Amino acid sequence: MTNLRFDKSKLPSRHVTEGPARAPHRSYFYAMGISEEEVHQPWVGVATCWNEAAPCNIALNRQAQVVKHGVKKGGGTPREFTTITVTDGIAMGHEGMRSSLASRDAIADTVELTMRGHCYDALVGLAGCDKSLPGMMMAMVRLNVPSVFIYGGSILPGRYQGRDITVQDMFEAVGQHQAGNLSDAELELMERVACPSSGACGAQYTANTMACVSEAIGLALLNSSSAPAPYESRDQYGEASGVAVMNLIEKNIRARDVVTLKALQNAARVVACTGGSTNAALHLPAIAHEAGIDFDLFDVADIMRDTPYFVDLRPGGKYVAKDLHEVGGVAVVMKELQKIGLLHTDCITASGKSLGESLEEITGEADGRVIYPAATPLTKTGGVVGLKGNLAPDGAIVKVAGIDTQHQRFVGPARVFECEEEAFEAVRARTYKEGEVLVIRNEGPSGGPGMREMLATTAALSGQGMGKKVALITDGRFSGATRGFCVGHVGPEAAHGGPIAMIQNGDIITIDATTGELSVNLTDDEFEARKANWKGPRKTDYATGAIWKFAKLVGSTRYGAVTHPGAKAETHVYMDQ
Repeated sequence: MTNLRFDKSKLPSRHVTEGPARAPHRSYFYAMGISEEEVHQPWVGVATCWNEAAPCNIALNRQAQVVKHGVKKGGGTPREFTTITVTDGIAMGHEGMRSSLASRDAIADTVELTMRGHCYDALVGLAGCDKSLPGMMMAMVRLNVPSVFIYGGSILPGRYQGRDITVQDMFEAVGQHQAGNLSDAELELMERVACPSSGACGAQYTANTMACVSEAIGLALLNSSSAPAPYESRDQYGEASGVAVMNLIEKNIRARDVVTLKALQNAARVVACTGGSTNAALHLPAIAHEAGIDFDLFDVADIMRDTPYFVDLRPGGKYVAKDLHEVGGVAVVMKELQKIGLLHTDCITASGKSLGESLEEITGEADGRVIYPAATPLTKTGGVVGLKGNLAPDGAIVKVAGIDTQHQRFVGPARVFECEEEAFEAVRARTYKEGEVLVIRNEGPSGGPGMREMLATTAALSGQGMGKKVALITDGRFSGATRGFCVGHVGPEAAHGGPIAMIQNGDIITIDATTGELSVNLTDDEFEARKANWKGPRKTDYATGAIWKFAKLVGSTRYGAVTHPGAKAETHVYMDQ
């Protein structure tokens, strides 16, 4: 039986469904109750990062069923599969965080292998936690199949003493508890109410930042990312995403038709104007790499520098994802960017329409409370700033959303720590001093290994009321929930002999987010003399296994900490084989 909308002779699934030689393959399909008509339709992978590790992922299995209804409605045969997730909230603050960034590439790799091995024609990917969103989008662009991304949705805020709280408050409560300002009983009460539902962390941390990116970059349907995970209204987006991917197959609109340089620039704009996570400066270059597009940390930083910050979301602001949803979501944010000429509206999207055409259907306007008019923003420059200087020739990044201008320059003596645990212990024991720049090195992608996030340390500082009284720099990363003057992604990393490896206690470091400077008072000759005495990368316990493999393969943070040559090295295209 033939579906006249689709030319099966040009789709990968023909290799497992068509012709006498594929009779053994079809026998497997009949064993699963697939009908003859379904065998000869386009096959759509419905990939989820479902697991029972954390609330971010727990709803994805159910949501996938709705997506499959949409695929069937559109004339396709959906096949659900799962991949891993490492949930940062659980992995945070201990050795488990070394698995986090490596999981992004493992997700992309496993989705790619599943799609290739079974010859699926298109992909709908559902993801909930930080690394699973870029990992899934990277797989889409790498395979270059018709693709639709859908976010699993955010968690609802908890309520404590009449105010909304999130998991960020819990990390900061640990610091308050250590400082003696919070009792055991209060800490226990807070932990029981902070996370009241399924869904990913509720503020503009990495998951919600990358969810906003999914719409801005065009891989997700407009408004699909902001509805909280428990809302059954999400079902309409799931079904629509399944229908949409069938439309993309029919029109032969592939992931790289959507993810262009202009689309990446739109995504960086949305990160900047929402005060999004610094991790976007790692993930956007990685997605670009899968498309063969030059778009590194400095390109992201340049866009962020001239983008106004006008969406008042935590951790720098007041509100959470549910509040953004209630005032119109990411689409209204993009309409504001469009009004001030900072949005490329000619980009094609997962809907099959241009971004401009899709935005014409959006009636919402800035509410002036969560989303300010872009013409009268919270600040005139973005919530995330790129830095460069003799301490970071390959760049660094800092989130300044919520930091007033007079606190965006910090000059102080270095206090050097060789790993996060050393720094956390010093913070816990309060052996650091006001005015110091805490330097945490050997935490880069290769040297960590794994480029851990430092939320436990930064939240403890904030909890002690020291967030504005010290600065912190690292070749590792910061959580999207981090507050304070915290500079991450310093490159080259210490393990690669970057300048951060040569810093000593007492060196005077200058961080200036208004001028984009990250420097130390050392001459080139002094750097060279120290490098001559450098004993090389720190030894770690990761001498085998997945994290060892990641450390050996991973490249510079500037280019997204990627682990393979990318689209520029391609010699064949999966969809056309």
